[in-house]
Amino acid sequence: MKIKGKSYRTIWLKEDQQTVQIIDQRWLPHQFVIEDITSSQQMGIAIKDMHLRGAPCIGAAAAYGMYLAALEAPEEDFQSYLQQQRAYLITTRPTAVDLKNTLQRVEQKLVDCESKKEAVTHCLQLAKALCDESVEHCRLIGQHGLSIIEKLHQQKTAQPVNILTHCNAGWMACVDYGTATSPIYAAHDAGIPVHVWVDETRPRNQGARITAYELLEHGVPHTVIADNVGGHLMQHGQVDMVIVGSDRTTRSGDVANKIGTYLKALAAKDNEVPFYVALPHSSFDWNIRDGVKEIPIEQRDATEVTSIIGKDQQGNIQQVQLTPDHSPAANYAFDVTPAHLVTGLITERGICAASEEGILALFSEYG
Repeated sequence: MKIKGKSYRTIWLKEDQQTVQIIDQRWLPHQFVIEDITSSQQMGIAIKDMHLRGAPCIGAAAAYGMYLAALEAPEEDFQSYLQQQRAYLITTRPTAVDLKNTLQRVEQKLVDCESKKEAVTHCLQLAKALCDESVEHCRLIGQHGLSIIEKLHQQKTAQPVNILTHCNAGWMACVDYGTATSPIYAAHDAGIPVHVWVDETRPRNQGARITAYELLEHGVPHTVIADNVGGHLMQHGQVDMVIVGSDRTTRSGDVANKIGTYLKALAAKDNEVPFYVALPHSSFDWNIRDGVKEIPIEQRDATEVTSIIGKDQQGNIQQVQLTPDHSPAANYAFDVTPAHLVTGLITERGICAASEEGILALFSEYG
């Protein structure tokens, strides 16, 4: 993706080979900030405090976090230090399964390492490979999802295809392209007229802040809406499809995504609007089937609900309080959409039903 004409990924290694750089998403859309990360502890903070976010991006960050851990590990007993840092990183975001899956891949790479130097080499190779792999998977998701948008466009002739999305499952949530946005970008680039309804996505407003920013930079027509507008739009025929991302999807097709996704799926079902989930296979949890019972739901600091950050008339970034001083708040970060509400899953290998049979038809090695 490009910002002001310059190509970026969300995470990359600086020329000094000692510093990982990320786009600090906390400041978007008002400031474009690149943060230098030089330790595994600092990477853990960046993941936990959402300097970066999105399941594939978190996975890439975890891989680079382990590379930094390998650099800072003592020559003797380096394996113990790496295990310690791996255990720390895995606690930073409990719902997004890409984090766990990446750290398992790193652990497998490190088992036979006999020196710190060898560990550094393996961690760096894996981090780079994982990022390249993620980019290609997201590109392929875009190509497979494009076929759905093409069919909708053929039915509408001259009218734009209206797509509703929730949270940010775009370039910023991945390494490039995005998941839910990848088909949108592919359609726009192919000359298909599209328009995106962008849920604000309270409480952290990833849609209003980040998805809108991405779409604006890419020239995709869009409109930011309050979270509760989606059902109204569907009732009045102004949504042709819903497409969202996933932080964790069970082998049976239940989908954990940003809080509010479940309500959109219910509204889509009631109004016969197709509801798609776009995800790479790294976002599947092959060990569970019942998403409601088994997926851990992260609960974050209540201040994300009670306050909001924005730009004042003087251009200053400010945090202001929304609620009474002594009113408590709950902040559940994700909800689970049962598989029966999902029209289909768009993966790097194709589109499948949100069922164990459908998923395994594409990913038989996990059967």
